[in-house]
Order: sequence, then structure tokens, then C-alpha cells
Amino acid sequence: MSRFLLTSLIAAFMLSGCDRSPPSGAQGGDALGGGKESLEAGVGEIDRARAGEPVPELTLSDPEGAELVLGGGTGTPMLINLWATWCAPCIKEMPLLDDLAADYGEQLQVVTVSQDLQGAEAVEPFFARNDLPNLPRWLDPETELGTAMEAGALPVTVLYDGEGREVWRVAGDYNWASAEARGAIDEALN
Repeated sequence: MSRFLLTSLIAAFMLSGCDRSPPSGAQGGDALGGGKESLEAGVGEIDRARAGEPVPELTLSDPEGAELVLGGGTGTPMLINLWATWCAPCIKEMPLLDDLAADYGEQLQVVTVSQDLQGAEAVEPFFARNDLPNLPRWLDPETELGTAMEAGALPVTVLYDGEGREVWRVAGDYNWASAEARGAIDEALN
């Protein structure tokens, strides 16, 4: 099967699970609009069925050309969030993930990875319009990480321990400001 066809099929599958309509009050389809106080609780749940699986061995890049090599452990737990600028639930989570990254600092590496097929062309304008100073801009326009993580619909967020082993994952949007979310992360940090 050709790489283009496989990528197209994966993108179509991911699109089928994501509510593509912008959140109410959004401008341009990807503005956060409404502020953090307007965010509702997410619909995803913590799933530990894949606990112990290793982080995929891949190299990601950002719009400036910096690289992040995944695989193995870094000694620091890593929360990888797969998202896209066209995915309303993904957009809804971004300010919560930004706060999470700020609150945990160096204890937890929050890694946001865009699954936009247009790469930096889609991601850079999104970040320019939204105040997300604590989130990285990693790109995966070939959706290799989403495929390796068997992500399905977006958003998908996976917590890996410091040894690079999955602790749990959430498929769908999630309230990262909730006591449940913070408790599950704190449990993994100890």
C-alpha cells in the first residue's frame, strides 16, 4: 500500500472521530474563544489497558527544525497529546494543557504533537492567535506517531513514565484541570 494512501486513510479515520465544528464563539475555526472558564468537562476517561507499552521510537520536529527523539526513557514522565487545528475537542483542551505544563514544570514534559497534514502551515497561525506559552509545537504531518500509538480519533493523550512506558491514556477531550486528572498524574510522578 502506498504511503500516501495509508496516510490518507489514517487522516480520514481520525477525522471521523473528531467533532470538526469549531467551539461556540470561535473565530476562524481555531480560536480558543470564551476563555478557560467556559470549558466544559471532557468526555474522555483514563484507560490503563495499554499500561507498560513503550513510547514509539520516532523523531519529531518543530517549525524551526528542532528535533525531539522519542523512544526509551528520559527519566522524566511525558504526557503526549495528539491534536489538530481542525479538531474542536483538541482546541478546547489546549489552554488546560498549557496550564498543566506550567503547573508541573520540569516534573512532567507536556508534548503536544499536531497531526495536521499541512504541518507548520496550519500550526504556526494557530499558535500566533492563541496564548499558549507553555506548549511546544511538535509536528507529525505524516501522522506516524498517531499510527504507532494506535490513536484513532483525536484528541488522544498518553502518559509515559520516566522509563518510557505507558501509564494510561485518554481518548477524547478531557478536563486536565480536574482533581481526577491531577491525581492520576501525581500518582504517576511518585
